[in-house]
Amino acid sequence: MVPSLVALINFVGQSAWAQIPEEYQLLSALVVIIVNLIVLTLVFYIAGILVVGKRRALLGDAFVISLLGTVVSGICNYFFSPLVGAVLSLLVWLLLIRHFYETGWLGALAVGILAIIVYVIMAIVVLFILALLLGFTFVLLGWPTLLLIL
Repeated sequence: MVPSLVALINFVGQSAWAQIPEEYQLLSALVVIIVNLIVLTLVFYIAGILVVGKRRALLGDAFVISLLGTVVSGICNYFFSPLVGAVLSLLVWLLLIRHFYETGWLGALAVGILAIIVYVIMAIVVLFILALLLGFTFVLLGWPTLLLIL
């Protein structure tokens, strides 16, 4: 078997975090947090513009929603059970959207639902572009394609 294919199969079978050298784990965590904040800011900004309009949905507000929501969700998920943490996180996200976009509960819920839809669409588009650029057909077609290579 090809050595790079063996390395790929071993990488897929393990946690990605275990593959990062110990001296780069803090840097990797910071990069992940920054990328998540950028993506969430764009998602909340787009969803906010579509639901509450450009006057109330500011890019700065979207950033604050993303930052505070991420921090508070992390705290909720750390200190509470998964179910309670998820419910509290959802409530915090809706409260932040409601406050910063100056909308009611239904408007906050609409922004939240639309944010999920925008996030999924963005993820699919980015995955598709990366798959085309990198030439990984198994990313587009799933892991059965990888098994056909073996």
